[in-house]
Amino acid sequence: GKNAMPALAADVEAGETIFNANCAACHAGGQNVIMPEKTLEKEALDKYLAGGRNSAAIVTQVTNGKNAMPAFGGRLDDADIENVAAYVMAASEAGWDE
Repeated sequence: GKNAMPALAADVEAGETIFNANCAACHAGGQNVIMPEKTLEKEALDKYLAGGRNSAAIVTQVTNGKNAMPAFGGRLDDADIENVAAYVMAASEAGWDE
């Protein structure tokens, strides 16, 4: 039916669980404890993320790492990383105000 989700639709709720387990040590509440200006806020993602604020750019950085951020490509599978990216997109859109 028309309400069916695409087969590979990223899952924001699953992404939140993965974020809390793997990312929140440095990025709790969308912040960055290592480089305080490079937060996961909407404006900072637009400014600092290679490729700008979009799911593909988040997937690339999470997979490969950058600077102080480790690569998660060997620790999380592709679907998990896609879900984390969806969560970061949704949370940054909402202003991380949960």
